[in-house]
Amino acid sequence: MKLEEVLAPADRRSADARPVWLVQADGLEKHGALDDTARQWIDRNGFMAGAGEVLLLPEGDGGLAGAVLGLGDGGDPFVAGALARKLPEGDWYFEGDAITDLRLASLGFLLGAYRFGRYRKQAGKQPRLILDASLDHDEIAAFARASWLARDLVNTPANDLGPDEIEAAARDVARDREMTVEVIKGADLLEQNFPLIHAVGRASVSAPRLIDMRWGKPDAPRLTLVGKGVAFDTGGLDIKPASGMRNMKKDMGGAANVLALASLIVDLKLDVRLRVLIPAVENAIAGDAFRPGDIFPSRKGLTVEIGNTDAEGRLILADALTCADEEKPDMLIDMATLTGAARVALGPDVPPFYSTDDAFADALASASQQEHDPLWRMPLWAPYAKGLNSSVADLCNVTTDGMAGSVTAALFLQRFVTETGSWAHFDIFAWSLSAKPHAQVGGEAQGIRAMLVALKHRYGTA
Repeated sequence: MKLEEVLAPADRRSADARPVWLVQADGLEKHGALDDTARQWIDRNGFMAGAGEVLLLPEGDGGLAGAVLGLGDGGDPFVAGALARKLPEGDWYFEGDAITDLRLASLGFLLGAYRFGRYRKQAGKQPRLILDASLDHDEIAAFARASWLARDLVNTPANDLGPDEIEAAARDVARDREMTVEVIKGADLLEQNFPLIHAVGRASVSAPRLIDMRWGKPDAPRLTLVGKGVAFDTGGLDIKPASGMRNMKKDMGGAANVLALASLIVDLKLDVRLRVLIPAVENAIAGDAFRPGDIFPSRKGLTVEIGNTDAEGRLILADALTCADEEKPDMLIDMATLTGAARVALGPDVPPFYSTDDAFADALASASQQEHDPLWRMPLWAPYAKGLNSSVADLCNVTTDGMAGSVTAALFLQRFVTETGSWAHFDIFAWSLSAKPHAQVGGEAQGIRAMLVALKHRYGTA
């Protein structure tokens, strides 16, 4: 499905378009936009305006006069996503003055319209939304399109999205936006000093690689994004149990979200010199898989002891972050489905982030609330770094006590960012565990809207 199938052209208000009124449960009786006929119909159908509850309103000739969507207590700004599954086909628009945030309601509809239909035909046609003329059509469409991109990539299984296909997806994003792409692949990783990326991905039949994308004016402030692209994570020789391996197609969620964020930055024309680095590998099991106890050099020059092969994401990020850091960008951001500890701390819907830039962290907190795009700052608590000490190498990729796993993973990454003053690391889940009005179970974009708003505030547009 394409976004154009559920988003009507701007200002297209035909005679056949029908309105949707949004009402809160405690405001149903006093909703002034509904006439007496509509009120009687609502009453007779027992409509209570619960969150996501939809009631179609009839016309006298047997047609539809419109629909009513319940907001419940009004706590979910994306509840309008339910409309995309419950309205009949045709063009619809929001009506009335009871909508607390028309922009988020509209975005909620578009997010709720997403379907992953690559392997199963979708039945029926979808309703289409006509955006109100007061809204920024381009921005809302860009937000929805980016989220759909991230979801599509995360939902695609590893047999159809390995390192080769991650590269192809990056090239697709780049081609549509006049970005340049360079790729370092296979044995060339060793020749060009990316030993950790090579070590993690060498056992796969699909060669490991580093994807390097660039866009923007050379003299603009440099912004670099790094995304973990582990196409599938078996855990390596420290193999995951079946329950832990089941959804590991999503272990490239950092790369998916970084590509989605990059598409937003370019489409909305932020005034930056953008670089995107994606180490793309499969953590497979074969005769040449890396082993617990192995010691590898890194691009940074630090030697790393492998305490656990299932902590592979931080290894490939280490080389990519070092490469990014060598340019001393104005800001460096990485995204990764890195630790289960982050989910224990904050659950699946609130990704933690770590930052060396207090001003950017504050801007993110504000943007997170504005966009209802949850993020929560966690501390780079330096005393925990001693848990990464090794008796035979400069550091180990895991601690032995199992405590503060998300924090210590961030501290590991921080060892490879020494030249860039502003760095932020996002430990995302990239998955919706339960169905919501705006999201089905499956791949999810997390934090990218909040980041775009914070970055736009910092850099402006070209």
